[in-house]
Amino acid sequence: MFDPVSFRGLTLKNRIMVSPMCQYQAGPDGVATDWHFVHYGSLALGGAGLIMVEATAVESRGRISNRDLGLYDDRHVDGLRRMVAFVHSQGVRIGVQLAHAGRKADLAEPIVAPSAVRFSERYQVPHALTEAGLDEVEQAFAAAARRAVAAGFDVIEIHAAHGYLLHQFLSPISNLRTDAYGGSAAGRLRFPLRVVQAVRRAIPDDMPLFIRVSASEWDDRGFTLDEVIQFCQAFREAGVDLVDVSSGGNTPSPPRVYAGYQVPFAQAIRERVKVPVAAVGLLDQPVLADAVIQEGRADLVAIARGFLRDKHWGHTAARALGHPVDPPRSYQRAYLT
Repeated sequence: MFDPVSFRGLTLKNRIMVSPMCQYQAGPDGVATDWHFVHYGSLALGGAGLIMVEATAVESRGRISNRDLGLYDDRHVDGLRRMVAFVHSQGVRIGVQLAHAGRKADLAEPIVAPSAVRFSERYQVPHALTEAGLDEVEQAFAAAARRAVAAGFDVIEIHAAHGYLLHQFLSPISNLRTDAYGGSAAGRLRFPLRVVQAVRRAIPDDMPLFIRVSASEWDDRGFTLDEVIQFCQAFREAGVDLVDVSSGGNTPSPPRVYAGYQVPFAQAIRERVKVPVAAVGLLDQPVLADAVIQEGRADLVAIARGFLRDKHWGHTAARALGHPVDPPRSYQRAYLT
């Protein structure tokens, strides 16, 4: 877990990634606030090799809530650039997860999705995207990626999991289209693949591109693991460098969770697609997280709630595993024996 790893032109000092976690602390216009500077700045002191910033909307209508971060306007760049610069000053790399909530946008304004099928009774019925609407969303992802580059981010992650727009296209639960963007697995893949290709074109060749997928919908109506393998193979061929493997989110019923419950999905994608993967899901016990890497089941471990409880989880894990601890200079005396 503390070995370095490289993707394209980027080398991470270790294999610990702070998983993207929505904070719902942005201003109503999507601009980063002091909360984000303090939150991500404190995470930069905690021993991770990579911090992934929360789901950041590529369109106003694609926000999960009206307190989501945005990258759909040039005015969003400055606040994120300040945050990125501080993280870099601590020797840590930082990425951003570009997202569109689709039918899971909890907003007053009209929302969009592959089909006019709402997520649950609490959500409004979305408008099915037209061909012109698909073009707009694709262009929005590419424009947000260019703004992320301008802000200085090291990695782009496309959010195609947890029931948000790109996952909605992949899933037969939410995609009822009868045109070229629905039906078969190849049809359901077509629009998410367009987005991946557009983002890859929009960013530098030496910049890594990650994608987060839900490997299971925990629902018999959903896609199969074989279909997910097909999706990930196409993403890999389109220039994705790592698949961040989660699950669920496209139906209101959550699965039963336990430590490491999603690791088998990550391992399957790693072995069958021959692509680096990140494993996520209650991996905050250092011995477990390290074993996932040692056993070749994943290339990164993504830690979420562990870092919320202990912003120095990376240093805590190093001590637990008998690995040298390298905290910021001002904190070094806390680790003297």
